[in-house]
Amino acid sequence: MQGDVSALELAALLCSRVCHDVISPVGAITNGLEVLEDDDDPEMRIHAMDLITKSAAQASAKLQFARLAFGAAGSAGAELDLGDARDVAQGLMKSEKANLTWDAPHATIGKDFVKLSLNMLLIGIAAIPRGGDVALTIDGDLKAPTIRVRSKGQAARVPDETIAFLGGRTSDRFLDARGSQPYFTGLVARELGLTIEARMEGEEFLIVAQPAASA
Repeated sequence: MQGDVSALELAALLCSRVCHDVISPVGAITNGLEVLEDDDDPEMRIHAMDLITKSAAQASAKLQFARLAFGAAGSAGAELDLGDARDVAQGLMKSEKANLTWDAPHATIGKDFVKLSLNMLLIGIAAIPRGGDVALTIDGDLKAPTIRVRSKGQAARVPDETIAFLGGRTSDRFLDARGSQPYFTGLVARELGLTIEARMEGEEFLIVAQPAASA
């Protein structure tokens, strides 16, 4: 039996997740500004400016990603360009230990399929904490596509929070900000009429969402 999560609770947990993701680069910007204010050493000021520039780019990339992965990103029924989604994903990957291969057609697609794809990508990154390679593929009928994320890397595994919450929440499991992301991923997939599964194939991690008839 699955435990219910209210919309308000889920929104709060996802907001916590986004804040957690951006607080590090924003903190680094603050540290860099403090150095510029207090230190006259030219070498330290150059280092501080470099830190500020890189951290600002990282914060921007994370927020742009979060807007598509968790936000509304357009009106109901809106479609988004997969090329834009790819650019946002690649921006995020600049601050990750993994490399991204993006294989999707040049087309527009329902915004919730983009949301699902980016959330599956986050799970794929979490599956290889020591880094490696992540490949995202979107194919089939774009009105109900098949989406796959495959991760290769040392110590690849299905993340614990994905095991616990991708299929929903049981009444005996506490949902926190970390678990809210795979919970949300499964919720989006089911709302789109897709089945979703995460598993190991040999030493590689795979998460796939597809129409029920294809499962």
